[in-house]
Amino acid sequence: MDQTGAVKTCKFGDQKTSDIIVRLRNHEGKTECLYSHSSILTNKSRFFADWLSNPDSGIYIEIQCSESNYNHHVNLLRLLYLPADSLLDSLNSVKSAIGILHLAIAFHCEEITNSCIQYLEAVPWEDEEEEEILKLVSKLGPMAMPILARIQPVDLSATKNVFISAFRFATSTGGQCPPFGDELKASAQEQVEFMLGGDEDIPLITTDDEVKSVVRVGLSKVFSSFEKELLSLLVNSNLSAETTEDKISPSLSDMEWMCNILPKIELMKDFVSCWAEISGKVLEIVEDQRLNHLMWGLKVKLIEMTGKVLEAVGYGNVILPAPCRVQLLKTWLPYIRKMKPLLDAKVNEEAGFTHKMDDDLCQSIEGAIVSLILALPSNDQADILADWMKTEQVKYPDLTEAFEVWCYRTKSAKRRLTEGLNRVSDATHSL
Repeated sequence: MDQTGAVKTCKFGDQKTSDIIVRLRNHEGKTECLYSHSSILTNKSRFFADWLSNPDSGIYIEIQCSESNYNHHVNLLRLLYLPADSLLDSLNSVKSAIGILHLAIAFHCEEITNSCIQYLEAVPWEDEEEEEILKLVSKLGPMAMPILARIQPVDLSATKNVFISAFRFATSTGGQCPPFGDELKASAQEQVEFMLGGDEDIPLITTDDEVKSVVRVGLSKVFSSFEKELLSLLVNSNLSAETTEDKISPSLSDMEWMCNILPKIELMKDFVSCWAEISGKVLEIVEDQRLNHLMWGLKVKLIEMTGKVLEAVGYGNVILPAPCRVQLLKTWLPYIRKMKPLLDAKVNEEAGFTHKMDDDLCQSIEGAIVSLILALPSNDQADILADWMKTEQVKYPDLTEAFEVWCYRTKSAKRRLTEGLNRVSDATHSL
């Protein structure tokens, strides 16, 4: 009987016309009998064709199965009775398609295998399902190309283009955003961070000149937007309104985001340079008397970002000339020193006050400042330490360690100088 005729005249499970019984036996010895037809099994499965080609095969085919894949065995046998053009429509879930594909491979059912591959290539997967699919396709060779094309890594050029597009969206440098742009922008920022999370291709992308150029343009735009919003504070007639701080919050968040990702692209020096350039103007605005008791959230964020800048410079991740380091420190140290007790007082006075310098922030800033001071020329260290000891807020940041090291180095330097002069004098006398 030909294949088409068999499909039309035979029905799965029809005991009257069945000439083969497939017995599914589980590990507990339980057996299920499925009435089948040799013409169907032979035409659709090489496994069954080989089995039935043996003259001594009899009417029973024994198959071991487990409780978890019993239904997949039954479904596979049902699919053998369907015409090829109906197979795809009969698949209704990724889990079922994976289970059937396992068996279709084992029983050499080519039509069902192709249909399962076509189905899995076209539907969404969960992460755990993808892992199982990957294990399966490793057994299929060229047949698995449709699935492999979906999950194989893209080439460097394509990866770079996606990264650049995502970065432009994340920094609003790719044109006008749609009404739902804020959500997409936040998503783009998350994905840029994810793409910078250690992928093998990322080092090649982040050293690319075009990528760095795009990032620098984005950085410039973010700083420009922040400056513009900051300057608008002093022309606002209603500074006490919460919406005033909310208005500057997006550009401040963008700056914080840039500060977090730029070290991964080796462009933190650009951020530090921009920050140092606008620091004077920023402090002039936030220290305006009209903002004395306002914008606490903004002020803490500025300290947090300054802390990251001080860490980058203080620990040598960003190399700046000594005069620039001195200027950066002299610009922000008085402000941090002033704000710490003010914020602490607000926390003690108001139960619901949430803007504060937590212990981790305080320690990281203090450590960065000490490290930065110790890398300065001795005379600049002396100026900063003398100023520190003259202030009332000598407890924070605590520069005792820097002072002790400076004293030790100064005495050692004086001793070395004296010993050097003595050697020169002795050499002169000996002549």
